[in-house]
Amino acid sequence: MNKQTFRVTEKTELLPFLLTKIDRGRNYVKGVLKRGQVLVDGKQETKFNAILLPNQQVDVLKEAPLIHALKGVEILYEDDDLIVINKEAGLLTMASQRHDRQRTAYRELMAYVRQQDPKARIFIVHRLDRDTSGVIVFAKNEHTKYALQKNWHDVVEERTYLAYVEGKVEQKEGTIKSWLKETKTHKVYVTPNAEGAKEAVLHYSVIRSGSQYSLLKVNLETGRKNQIRVQLAEINHPIVGDKLYGATGNPIGRLGLHASVLAFKHPTTKKLVRFEAPRPKQFKVK
Repeated sequence: MNKQTFRVTEKTELLPFLLTKIDRGRNYVKGVLKRGQVLVDGKQETKFNAILLPNQQVDVLKEAPLIHALKGVEILYEDDDLIVINKEAGLLTMASQRHDRQRTAYRELMAYVRQQDPKARIFIVHRLDRDTSGVIVFAKNEHTKYALQKNWHDVVEERTYLAYVEGKVEQKEGTIKSWLKETKTHKVYVTPNAEGAKEAVLHYSVIRSGSQYSLLKVNLETGRKNQIRVQLAEINHPIVGDKLYGATGNPIGRLGLHASVLAFKHPTTKKLVRFEAPRPKQFKVK
């Protein structure tokens, strides 16, 4: 492996140290760090302000290490506790069977984190359906996972979806309240009887509407299985491509549902963090 090796003689930070050793500009040296080309005592280090101590060894690799190319997953944010991604439609969050070897967001991220630490793990906090795209948060340790899952409804401040639906939605905004049940074949449906059912509440507003399709902003007050799909179908505006709940066609080649915004209190810093995945290009209203 082609590399330069340096020995630390006094306590300092990594970026200033490298600037004295590498005869290139500041932006070039920052790029070397960001690309994972710096090892401190054999471990990859990317933080500019990482503390170096006397006698530590710093290696600078000539080329960036091979990075696992994420497929169907875009990382929106990462720190020591969390990874927040934008998942593409058609990709499972996690396999339902342990020995199912198909590609999932979970497997993509496991391969990614284990490039830097072979013992690293990630943990599922919540899921999106296979055919729904958008923001998902994963934990990088069990403490963070349990902190988020245990208090999910308290820590989540905003959970917004974009729904591309059939028909022209005349009412510009509204609230839908329903009682939902599930059949033995796991299809969710609306029932007038509250007994044995779960209450579902969502709020919507029309972003744009045309003669055939409308784009809605949907905020969830409750988080029930298939809630948005079922409730919008109930008002005769099924989500485009959702044949299970009454859609007549699929002109965009995917389900017209996208988790666009997720905002929550960070379990470690306690500060509000907000993440947004851009609107899919297929969601065009004519």
